[in-house]
Amino acid sequence: MIKNILIGIVIGLANVIPGVSGGTMMVSMGIYDKLIHCITHLFSELKKSILFLLPIFIGMGIAVVVVPFGIEFLFAEYPFQTNFLFVGLIIGGLPAVWKKVKGNAIKAGHIIACIVFFAIVTGLALMGEKEGNAADLSFSLISVIKLFGIGVIASATMVIPGVSGSMMLLLLGYYHPILETITNFIKAVLAFDINGIFAGVGVLLPFGIGVIVGIFAIAKLIEIIFEKFPLFAYWAIIGLIISSPVAIFLVGEVGTITVVSVITGLVALAVGFAVAMKLGD
Repeated sequence: MIKNILIGIVIGLANVIPGVSGGTMMVSMGIYDKLIHCITHLFSELKKSILFLLPIFIGMGIAVVVVPFGIEFLFAEYPFQTNFLFVGLIIGGLPAVWKKVKGNAIKAGHIIACIVFFAIVTGLALMGEKEGNAADLSFSLISVIKLFGIGVIASATMVIPGVSGSMMLLLLGYYHPILETITNFIKAVLAFDINGIFAGVGVLLPFGIGVIVGIFAIAKLIEIIFEKFPLFAYWAIIGLIISSPVAIFLVGEVGTITVVSVITGLVALAVGFAVAMKLGD
């Protein structure tokens, strides 16, 4: 239970940071296949699925609540080390994925799948930091429908390994507004500010419903792909994992590079790699 909560926290952290893929973290932690199965068989295997999913979602919830208050500090003060920590967390999952394809003949289609998905993530990263200022958070029917749709898109991309859901929010112009709404909502709850609470609910409820719908919709599609084309799927994931560190440094800031920052960055990389390997056991 504690281990799954910790795994959920790592996945939640990844989903909040642009350029980092929550789906990749699920692969790194060794739970991707089982998580997709539990989501798609939630009602037919209710007790088993809830016992597995609940601590993971608790951990993700903790991360979503805590991260907005601390992530900007870490990236502002220690950008190089923080980015390298997440690179370590990502590549720490590569050995587990490699085991899935090891021993099988490598076909041209596998290499193409790897290259195509590497290019997709890198391309999205190159398009990063183009967030618009037109995010509509006013409470209206159009805004509610739009927030629902944004939630579907964000959650669907969060589940796909290598694709950053938060980066997709950034490209759509909703990353900072949603993050700010979460922090304002938490502050309103702690201060028992009724108006602030209702304002937060008006934004987060339709967005949250969209997130749930998107997760279930994409999970079923992914399950079918893994059943029909497992080797192609894993080679695509390898491409996504390899591209994720590239995406992180294209989207994020590394700050001033010094000897100390390089050394501590490499330590952070090693720590992230070790954590991913340990949680993926």
